[in-house]
Amino acid sequence: MNIKCICSDIDGTLLNKDRELSCATIEQIQRLSHIPFILISSRMPKAMRHLQKELDILHVPLIAYNGGLIIDNGEIIDTTEIEISIIEKLFDFISKTSLHFSLYHRDEWYVPSMDYWAKRESNNTKVTPLIQPIQNTLKNWKAENKGAHKIMVMGDADELDTVVSLIAEVFDDEIIGYRSKDTYLEIAHKSISKKTAIEILLNSHYPTLNLNEVLAFGDNYNDIEMLKSVGIGVAVENSNEAVLKIANVITASNKDDGVAKYLLNHF
Repeated sequence: MNIKCICSDIDGTLLNKDRELSCATIEQIQRLSHIPFILISSRMPKAMRHLQKELDILHVPLIAYNGGLIIDNGEIIDTTEIEISIIEKLFDFISKTSLHFSLYHRDEWYVPSMDYWAKRESNNTKVTPLIQPIQNTLKNWKAENKGAHKIMVMGDADELDTVVSLIAEVFDDEIIGYRSKDTYLEIAHKSISKKTAIEILLNSHYPTLNLNEVLAFGDNYNDIEMLKSVGIGVAVENSNEAVLKIANVITASNKDDGVAKYLLNHF
């Protein structure tokens, strides 16, 4: 197995049922410290660095926002943002629903209030959001010429369906929505993906490597393109059916240390 770089999704893949790194996972990744281990997630950087610290891989680049932001030791390698005009139109629609609306830019996470969804996501990611009206955030971002690396919409599944339909009908060329669960819709720029981010990172940091020398772990729809494009695409057992169908290999579930078990058995 000629693997020279490992990339892994976080939630539902690398973390256990308590959304933490198990001792077995930490042990196996540290055992393979000679191979770059890249965290690649829809999370914001701040929600990934504490995991990097636990794994002792702070010196390695990370890929946040499904590929929308690539960072190496604080330095931006690549960034792709959703334009303010699109955010405004989307917010205008969502403000007429009961759905939660969050905005992300680099290490900034803005919510209009600390509601049920904000508290839940804060608990899951160990990051506390900044609270201010969405209109204020957009006004400030306009002045600073900033956009969103990610928009998170959470709430009733049926109401989220209407947002999915809106994106398909009105914004299909600009943004894409990933349903990480029935009540979670993560929206990113249409041009980015985990696959394109890995390609950019290989080109900037590991120019002698190609996708065939990369191993990737994942569990959800936003992992499919990545798993199909790398040398070995590994799905954890708890992955959705679409991911299980395209994976080269299926390992144990995230709750059963699937990533650690694969690394132990194949390296």
